[in-house]
Order: sequence, then C-alpha cells, then structure tokens
Amino acid sequence: VQQLQVEIEEREKIAAELDFLANHDALTGLPSLRLCKDRLDQSLADARRNRQTSAVMFLDLDEFKNINDRYGHEFGDLVLKATADRIREEIRETDTVARIGGDEFVIILSSLPEDNIAERIATNVIKQIARPIEINKIEVAVSASVGISLYPENGTTAEELIRSADKAMYKIKMERKEKHGI
Repeated sequence: VQQLQVEIEEREKIAAELDFLANHDALTGLPSLRLCKDRLDQSLADARRNRQTSAVMFLDLDEFKNINDRYGHEFGDLVLKATADRIREEIRETDTVARIGGDEFVIILSSLPEDNIAERIATNVIKQIARPIEINKIEVAVSASVGISLYPENGTTAEELIRSADKAMYKIKMERKEKHGI
C-alpha cells in the first residue's frame, strides 16, 4: 500500500509538472500563449460584465538578435529572463505577462479604470527594460517597442486585441526605424 501511495504521489507530481510546462514558457516561467489567451478571455468576460476597459500590450525587444549573435544564445536567454523579471515588476498582480516566443511578450491589463493607465504602464515597462543589464561582467542595453490595444475600442476577442496590439507595435517599430534612417 505504501509503494502504491508513493507511485500515486510521483504520478501526481509528474502530471503537475507537465501541466505547468504545457502552460508556461520553460525559460522564463511566464505563461505561454495558450495560457495568455485563456487569461485574456477571462479578462474580457470581466470587462464586459463590469463595463470596464482591458488592455493588451504587444512588446518586442528591439535588435535582440544582435545580442544573441554577439554574446551567444545562453547569454541571450539570461537577458530574456532579466527582461521578464523587469516586466513582471511593473505590472499589477492581477495582470498577466506572457512570453509568446523569441523576444515577444504579451501583457494583459485587466479592469482599467482609465485608458491612459495602459500608456503609463507601457512607458514604465519600456524605462525598466532600457536599464542596463549586467551578466557575467558584460553590460548590455535593451530597448523595446510596445503596441497597445484596448477593449472594446480595438477589438472584442483575444485574437483581435493581440493582432491590434501587434500591428500598433509594428507601426511604432517602423516609425522609429524611419526616423533614425535604419
């Protein structure tokens, strides 16, 4: 009976680990796109019910490929972890930040009393990311482009809001490149 109990506990532990891995990014521990969409659906349901605003931010690190090329992927992974921690520090406990691939993150801001709060949070996130990161006595600077979409103005579904925020981020990135002649 004891052996059976030990096996059951081991299987439960493995099942919990598999569930975590299915819903979270292995590198940063942040929610995956799958969990992000689920949380965004919940946020939108709350926003509809309470007639509030929710915001989605699509964040992409600028020229991150250069860091990987220059210092290697292991170093780049450490930069991504540090960046994820900085984003997490700037959002509320009720909000969600997810890594959806590479150097792209989605941030869900739920139950916003005012639309301009999303812009303030985005500004703070960008400032925190821009602080130099030192790893193994190597200091690098990272910058980010952020696009924001608001429910219900820019969409009413998770897919619409993520797509709208992605387009807004891409537009900002292109304007910055044009401005600097890149």
